[in-house]
Amino acid sequence: MIRLHVPTPLAPDAAVLPTLDQSRYLTQVMRLKLGDSLLAFNGREGEWRCVIAEILKKGVVLRAEEQLRPQVMGPDVQLLIAVVKKSALEFAVEKATELGARRVGLVVTQRTQVQHVRMDRLDAIAIEAAEQTGRLDVPMIDEPLKLADLLDGWEAGTDSGRRLMFCDETGGAPVMGALAEAGGGPWSILIGPEGGFSPEERARLRALPFATAVSLGPRILRADTAAVAALTLWQAAVGDWER
Repeated sequence: MIRLHVPTPLAPDAAVLPTLDQSRYLTQVMRLKLGDSLLAFNGREGEWRCVIAEILKKGVVLRAEEQLRPQVMGPDVQLLIAVVKKSALEFAVEKATELGARRVGLVVTQRTQVQHVRMDRLDAIAIEAAEQTGRLDVPMIDEPLKLADLLDGWEAGTDSGRRLMFCDETGGAPVMGALAEAGGGPWSILIGPEGGFSPEERARLRALPFATAVSLGPRILRADTAAVAALTLWQAAVGDWER
């Protein structure tokens, strides 16, 4: 059944207003008609079965009928990835959503090739991936932030209690063993740029008490591949895949 992420509240008999693009998708692409059903979620009130109540010139109106699943949140894992080429970054956001990341933060490192990032495009990719995978929320995509500023805030206590899995292409502990030893709780996974971290950045990261340097294997991976591999291993070790 079609699933839509909607911004409006969901409650019994509530009118739900999809965006104009969503309305066109429902009526012109999927050819839904009055009374046809679909699923809707907003990240707050679970998943609801809705029906098309009205078809107007400027969109459709849905009516929420029943809640099928209560709201639940996935594991508290965040992907932090250096800004890379457009296609690789979009792939990483899509797969991070599919793999259950609650948040994606974009990072600017010393070796990052600075380029314009279309945040609206990344948000749309995350929404579409959430609709397709059945999750009940959409990960937040944070604006690019310098790595030094990110770590300054961490050390100042803004992310107190959150551990950092630092994927170091020069080597580190095997992921599964390191995660098993560190245990669960909130985590962030840091993936560097195409040119790798600078020696200064690597030294600072390795000195942080909340950071765990890990290796993703004997081969040097592209940033988007590393993001998928790291999230997969994290989920297998301490995530929510046992459900």
